[in-house]
Amino acid sequence: MSKDFYTQFILPYAGIIIKICRAYTDNEEDFQDYYQEVCLQLWKSRDNFKGDSKWSTWVYRISLNVSLSLLRKDKKVNKNSIVLPDVEDEHTVNPFNDEALKILYQAIKELSETDRAIILLYLEEKSYQEIAEIIGLSPNNIGVKITRIKKKLKTLLDGKIY
Repeated sequence: MSKDFYTQFILPYAGIIIKICRAYTDNEEDFQDYYQEVCLQLWKSRDNFKGDSKWSTWVYRISLNVSLSLLRKDKKVNKNSIVLPDVEDEHTVNPFNDEALKILYQAIKELSETDRAIILLYLEEKSYQEIAEIIGLSPNNIGVKITRIKKKLKTLLDGKIY
């Protein structure tokens, strides 16, 4: 992957990738693995981007697909693997510091995979139409799901975040 591609097409959208990877991981090591795999897949799939949607929509789709694939794979793999130390650089982000965010993301992780993706896009202030395009549902269905997800999160978070 060229530095130019990373600087132009990944770094400006790192917030999207971080939020999605964070919602599907429980620790820094897994987060870094997911983040790196998303970046690699964005680079590999760059020629498949036809411009029918925004690049940010493409980043969401790739991030969600990669995270869901890795999550399913991780469920099947034995976790007794060797963990290599992280190599930190100027772009390394540790999204596991703020306690309230940890609690929120823990509640989000209790949602189904689809609901998790929907609420993450909603928290990114995406329109129902944009969420529908990314997820593959109708905008009306997205609206109904968001209302239900909010209620479920409120129940899950009741008394945990002040």
